[in-house]
Amino acid sequence: MGVVSVLLIGGGVVAFLYVRDSGRQPPVALPTADPVPTATTAPPSDPPSTTPSDPPASEPAEPTPAPSDTRSATSKRVDPGSPLTDDEFEDWDFKLGDVELQAKKVAGWTYDSCDPVDGQGVLARNNCRNAVQLAYSAYGGHIKAVQLVLSFPSEGAAKTTATRLASLTSDAVKWHTDKTHKSYAYGKMRSGASKKYVVITVLTADKAAKPMATYYHQYLQSDIANYFLFRDLTITS
Repeated sequence: MGVVSVLLIGGGVVAFLYVRDSGRQPPVALPTADPVPTATTAPPSDPPSTTPSDPPASEPAEPTPAPSDTRSATSKRVDPGSPLTDDEFEDWDFKLGDVELQAKKVAGWTYDSCDPVDGQGVLARNNCRNAVQLAYSAYGGHIKAVQLVLSFPSEGAAKTTATRLASLTSDAVKWHTDKTHKSYAYGKMRSGASKKYVVITVLTADKAAKPMATYYHQYLQSDIANYFLFRDLTITS
């Protein structure tokens, strides 16, 4: 079952941007969420046959739609406070006005702790409780994304972690690199705190999908992060 969410880009979700280059160069951290050019490499040697449609003419705005105007099949409904599992997340099916974006969930992992995804000990120092990792594919494989969702004991711990990650290189966390492109024209990471959670989205795109990658990346990160603004709310009559 899907959950209704309202897209927030900006206030309410702390966003940070990293650049992750190919394995031949060390990763570079950037302290801003503004689009930044990334290194360009050759597209995969055997790219999918599907060709993406033309990208939108501009970056996403900051809409505040009514719930009836928004659809997202990011997750199943769970009881407030339930432990994270990758089964909570389904295919991404997003609609906002004229914007419709989809991604197929191709894999998922649930961790009882954050150790498997903690690259430099930052998560442990901030008492990260547990984590899930999700892999998505879109536009016939031209776009690939891996998301990590990290659970913390408090909003303060989540915000502190997101702030710290913003000052570090992208190897501060570990993800399934086999679920992203080995060579890519776009490769970046977005990270933000949302309530007691930190959401990290690594997205790569080949040359054919590069024009739409930033647009797609921003919506995917914001929609998932926004889901956690409401996940653990208890509504009483």
